[in-house]
Amino acid sequence: MPSTDELYQAAEKLKDAGRYPEAVDKLNELLAQDEKYVLAHLALAVIYGKLEQQELAVKHGERAVEIEPTDAFNFTALSVTYQRAWQTTQLQRYIQLAEDAKARAAMLAGHAH
Repeated sequence: MPSTDELYQAAEKLKDAGRYPEAVDKLNELLAQDEKYVLAHLALAVIYGKLEQQELAVKHGERAVEIEPTDAFNFTALSVTYQRAWQTTQLQRYIQLAEDAKARAAMLAGHAH
């Protein structure tokens, strides 16, 4: 059985090649081994965003910040995920969520105003 790191690397190669469904399968296989593998959730947020499956993108972005709630990068990535969700859906709630995640990232990074 491949390790989680091997699965992640394989998924990244598939993602970079534009083979999104196969990358999703690898990442889900990885998460079946370790549900708290944050990079897999972040990668799924990106891929699902590209596939215009915004609810799944947001779900994985939110899961990453649940797992590592003190990592500023995760909140920055979540803000971008919300922004992309808004671009695709035009649902206004994503704008406020994006701003909130961006503010949280700044606070965690020590850049709060």
